[in-house]
Amino acid sequence: MYSVMVIDDSPFIVDVFVTMLERGGYRAIAAYSGEEGLEILKTVTPDLILLDIMMEPIDGWETLENIKINPKTRDVPVLMLTAKQLTPDEAEGYGSYIEDYILKPITHRELYQAIERVLQRREIIRSDVENAQRVGLDQHLIDEYVRLAKGVDVNARLLRILETTYNINDSKASEKISLAIKNMENSIKFQENRLKQIKAHIKALQER
Repeated sequence: MYSVMVIDDSPFIVDVFVTMLERGGYRAIAAYSGEEGLEILKTVTPDLILLDIMMEPIDGWETLENIKINPKTRDVPVLMLTAKQLTPDEAEGYGSYIEDYILKPITHRELYQAIERVLQRREIIRSDVENAQRVGLDQHLIDEYVRLAKGVDVNARLLRILETTYNINDSKASEKISLAIKNMENSIKFQENRLKQIKAHIKALQER
């Protein structure tokens, strides 16, 4: 049974998600603030974290940074769970730290799909790494592959959220937002091409 931690400063929201998770067959761990979540993480390592952004006194982004600088918890997947619209600056600044950005309200089915998507991607990457190690791929390329395999998927999703939130063809959209979205598009294309190169290299090693 996978364990999922919910961190939110609203007891009602936490209880709702705990109920949803338990109905879905997950073991739920409740934390009612960023500080409590970080304290619990000193002794418990969940398979995944659902983290709200708009909390006090430390918000979700600060909590996220604390999770990711801790060697014990930095590899735990984090899904940002919020009613707040994503901004280009947040997508650029935190995209490499998170696995998904989920807007509330969310249905049971959407929540389960988001969690399973992250857990399945992690297992696929783990299997790919084992395969790359077997064929003798350099470790620095393996590390790059791991970053790209996750990053392309996450950034593509964040880009879709931004494109839905901000219509860059609308004259009212700011030049800064339009430029940020286009830069993100170009970055994803570069990452996709680099990922294809590494996969081709792995395939060539397999065929030797």
